[in-house]
Amino acid sequence: MDELPEGVELPKANVATPRPSASLIVSRMNGNIGEILLCHRVSEVPSFPDFWAFPGGGVSRTDRRVSEENPEWLANTQDPVTSITLLRELVEEIGFSPDGKGSLELVNEEIQEKICIDKEEWADYVRNGEIKIGKFNSQIIAVRTMPPFAPIRFTNTFHHLSIGDSKIEPRFPKGMSEFDEYRWWKPEDLLQSWLSHEVRLPPPQVTLIRDICESLEQSGDLISAFDKLSINPSEGYHVLEFAPGVECIPLPTQTLPPATHTNCYVLGVSGGERVIIDPAAKSKDALEILSRKINEIRLSGSEIIATIFTHKHQDHIGNLEEIDKMYRAPIWASKETLEAISKLENNRILQENDSFVLRGNNSSECWNIIDTPGHCPGHICLVGDAGIVSGDNVAVIGTILVPSTDGDMNKYLEGLQRMKELNPPLLFPGHGPFSANPEKLLSRYINHRSKRHQLVLDAVKYFSDLQGIAKKSYEDTPNAHPKLLIDQTLSHLKAHIKSGEIIHENGKYSFFSY
Repeated sequence: MDELPEGVELPKANVATPRPSASLIVSRMNGNIGEILLCHRVSEVPSFPDFWAFPGGGVSRTDRRVSEENPEWLANTQDPVTSITLLRELVEEIGFSPDGKGSLELVNEEIQEKICIDKEEWADYVRNGEIKIGKFNSQIIAVRTMPPFAPIRFTNTFHHLSIGDSKIEPRFPKGMSEFDEYRWWKPEDLLQSWLSHEVRLPPPQVTLIRDICESLEQSGDLISAFDKLSINPSEGYHVLEFAPGVECIPLPTQTLPPATHTNCYVLGVSGGERVIIDPAAKSKDALEILSRKINEIRLSGSEIIATIFTHKHQDHIGNLEEIDKMYRAPIWASKETLEAISKLENNRILQENDSFVLRGNNSSECWNIIDTPGHCPGHICLVGDAGIVSGDNVAVIGTILVPSTDGDMNKYLEGLQRMKELNPPLLFPGHGPFSANPEKLLSRYINHRSKRHQLVLDAVKYFSDLQGIAKKSYEDTPNAHPKLLIDQTLSHLKAHIKSGEIIHENGKYSFFSY
């Protein structure tokens, strides 16, 4: 953990235990065409804003209690608890409810509003017969567990229900809603729209849509495709695609909490040219994960043309000797990063305005290099149509340190501003989940760091010593680690000195005077 000041040890974070959740894929026949329903998430939601998703949600304590108190409800389903969650969420989110005949109908609007206010109401409506669940029986077609990215994770069970040629349409609740639009999609059209960067899909649903399309191609019709998937629902490992041509492999590393893993990225498409970014594997478990992925890439017919490192910190650079046994490829990185790792043949220095193109499957993707050396010297980012592979510039969960030893706060702020001006659709950070709202995340980082930068400068009016300046400028975070507080204050002070705003003489800080 190169970012930490000497002598600082932080408690190791634990990987969160996944919580159960459920989603429902509603399918219908529009003439001879099979379609599935997805809804567009509003821009204001914190999770997956502007993404298309299936209705559903997390299993609540209420859902569990209702299932325990009423074991006869939905006893014919494969998973009564997640089925209860589904049926409650369906009413809340899109106004659908079982019709008592095995299909769905549009629920009374007043019932929808009351359940949105109090989820306990759903069970009451079932008891009095206004919601009929008797013949509801969905198929489970897949189970997806969220990777170890965040303090809160979910294991999502995907159900399917066909409503035949029914013409019912969703109705969103009045006031605040997770969704603002819906659409019935042919699965193959949905996949192509995602591949063309026209729509956004949460990663678990990308592989699920791929599975549906593959089963549809083999089965010939949508109902048969779902029947086939339900025989052996897919679960466990699955490819984690953040965007077309951007795959993530979380590798367990010794990194800063709350992170427990470093994101290794694979750019390019199956069967085409690939680039591996930040293969940070050192432990036995991490090396095994990476080895399996390399074998998978080889079996797809892809060629790994390079390994790229975003920067030199050790939680991003794995055991190169062991990795070299898995595959041979030149290392591309900045001059500073290459100097910090083993010298190998065919290395390539990456710098501002460099680019490379990955070809495959009658397509090509261009990636450009930009310098963002604030977190550490030689830090780079990769910019493509899918978004920015941003290394350790930002994190959706947690924070980023700018070490006083070799970080540069001025350049760090400049890098954040530059990324924001590029207006990327997504950010792919070195740790944790990707950012679906880069403008909001980068603005938060810029505002927070700029405010702290000013607070440190203002503190020089009252104190001339490092301890006093740190205490004054971090009055709003009394529980901060004292050594980290000192280190980050020093980073800000060094930046102010470089900018000519203050001077440091005889161990004292003061304003520059002409």
